[in-house]
Amino acid sequence: MKLKTLSTAVLLATLPTAGAFAAALDRSGQSISAFLQPGNYFEAGISVLDPTVSGKANANGSGLADMADDYYFPHAALKLQLTDNVSFGLLYDQPFGAATTYATTDAPLSATGEGLFHNGKGESTTVDVKTQSISMIFGYQPTENFNFYAGPVYQTVKGNLQLRGLAYGGATTFGAYNATMKEDGAVGWLAGAAYQIPDIALKASVTYRSEIDHKVATTETFAATSALAALNPVPNSNTSITTPQSVNLDFQTGIMADTVAFANVRWVEWSKFSIQPPKFGMGSKNPLISASTGKPNGFDLVAYSDDQISATVGVGRKFNEQWAGNVSVGYDTGAGNPVSTLGPTEGYWNLGLGLQFSPAPNYFIAGGVKYFWLGDADAQAGSQFNTPATVAKFEDNNAWGYGLKMGYRF
Repeated sequence: MKLKTLSTAVLLATLPTAGAFAAALDRSGQSISAFLQPGNYFEAGISVLDPTVSGKANANGSGLADMADDYYFPHAALKLQLTDNVSFGLLYDQPFGAATTYATTDAPLSATGEGLFHNGKGESTTVDVKTQSISMIFGYQPTENFNFYAGPVYQTVKGNLQLRGLAYGGATTFGAYNATMKEDGAVGWLAGAAYQIPDIALKASVTYRSEIDHKVATTETFAATSALAALNPVPNSNTSITTPQSVNLDFQTGIMADTVAFANVRWVEWSKFSIQPPKFGMGSKNPLISASTGKPNGFDLVAYSDDQISATVGVGRKFNEQWAGNVSVGYDTGAGNPVSTLGPTEGYWNLGLGLQFSPAPNYFIAGGVKYFWLGDADAQAGSQFNTPATVAKFEDNNAWGYGLKMGYRF
């Protein structure tokens, strides 16, 4: 039951749908499993998520149409075993992101009839956040059993946003707001250790990724109808965004001939994450000062109250020299409730199936599908103005995730 015999089934544990719909802005799951493959190895893949997320507005009970956009994210990895004791890897993924568009009829998150932008045509709340990451990993293997690794991580982030509707104060305040955040790059790091016993196909690893601090050049605008229009424009403004630190634990072991059990646990510190563009907290320059407290009515655009913990467990089996498959179950705690209107779900359960075909021993094609039962959530627009803290409820939602990956050993 050596690792080489089980390698086909083991690879299935890393199908790229694992983090397709996780808490907060988490997407890829930031796996380093490709770096821990034996020998020289290359892989490339893509994940696609098709969510259905609808709800009801608290103010009038009206329905909110499906607002979670479909999205995809690619990944690639190269691992080189330079000597018996030294390895090197490059990993590319898109670890965090958001894609949301409310319909123009979705009160209170649209501005139909308010005459805001584009010659008076109604608009809705939308958000598009994208990140990219390249991890450069150096590994040292003092024995067959141990692997110690670390390296720098370069990450970029950018985004576009428009807020509409009464949930953000309507056409006179932040309900008439646009923001464009230019791409910014910054550097963090990762470090970890792995232990394996090839004879029983056992492999365990723990990987830490640091926070990464960004200063994102931001252009913010308000409609002429907004009381904040006098703030247009603020040149050279920056939004501070710190992507969270995380820890991944991965484990697998042979349980019978040609069969492995695997598990992954991931922790992400979302409780310290927030995004507040400059005009959301202008201090004494903000004309919307609370008469009762004397404090500005600024607020975080996005913030979370809890850390995320997610887990996936499953079994992979090699059927013959060319075919293998797996089944897995996943759970995500979410990052606190209420949640932002820009991503109104709270955790999930999922069920996944994977299949892998190996035309030759040195390369394979793998595909997988996962069904997500998304957690119910109360959505809030922030603690601004006199708007109720919770503006909508999202219940009984779901998503489908699809993954495709090709791998090559050389």
